[in-house]
Formats: sequence, C-alpha cells, structure tokens
Amino acid sequence: MNRALPDVRLRVPTDEDAFAWHRIFADPEVMEFHGGRAAELSVYEELTARQRRHDAELGFCLWTIVDSEGEVLGFTGAQPWPGEWGPRGEIEIGWRLGRAHWGKGYVTAAAVTTLERVRAAGVPRVVAMVRPGNERSIAVTRRVGMELAEVFAHPTQEDAAHCYRLTL
Repeated sequence: MNRALPDVRLRVPTDEDAFAWHRIFADPEVMEFHGGRAAELSVYEELTARQRRHDAELGFCLWTIVDSEGEVLGFTGAQPWPGEWGPRGEIEIGWRLGRAHWGKGYVTAAAVTTLERVRAAGVPRVVAMVRPGNERSIAVTRRVGMELAEVFAHPTQEDAAHCYRLTL
C-alpha cells in the first residue's frame, strides 16, 4: 500500500447500529452485489444481535466501523460461513461501507484490523466470498494478501461466487 490508511475503530455492534446499517445500506450502489437493496430493519436488528453473540462466543464478529469522529461507516469483520453451499465450516471475512466513504482506505484499514483480531482468536485461515465484477472488494482481498482459491456455483444467482483465501 502506498498511502497511509485512515484511523478506524471497530466496535461490537449496538442495537442503534442496526438503524445506522439499515440507513447506510439503503443505497442501491452499496447493495449492488448484495441483492440491490437494503433488507428490512428487523434483519439488521437480528444481525447485530447475532454479531454480539459471535463476539462473546468466538472473540470476533462483524464489527461496526466508526471513523475518528464517531460516525458509523459500515461494518467489517468475520463470522462462520452461514451457507449450506460454498466454504462450509470456514471463517469468512467481509465488509460493507457507505458510499460516501468509498475510495478512502477505510475498508482496507478495517480488514487489516479484522485479520489481526481473528489471528489473535486462533483462526488459522479465512475466506472472503466475492461476486465477479465487484472490483472494489476484489482489490481489498488483494491488498490484504488473499488469493482466489475456488469458484462456487451460487444457488440463487447466475454468476458464480469467488472464494479468496488467506492462511494467517
């Protein structure tokens, strides 16, 4: 990386973060590779609650990304792969960031911190599932040292899902 990464803070998601995530992810551009629109608020309420459980039980979760002024930017982190297809049994890292914050290094900074935290929790390797064409996310996987390892047929979408891996 040629430029200094911004300061970000990762925190276990709060009840209020469900509202922030719902608002941030209402942008169709942000959701282009995630179904095109935000889920209902109740989905984010359940997701933040599940992430609190993951943090308590596993030592990691999808954390809320907060900038130096305390603004919620999105999320990043790790969780067990939830699907019945794909890299079952593995730990997936992922991120989603509000459009206003793209291109500033926030996701890369947050992903680096995520890798440090999951390594400290004893996770031996991680995957990132990225849809073809999601060049921003593919660039992040490369910046943190991940390599394309497998391609999985997606059960509900035409294009395949690309699985990037990194041994920690």
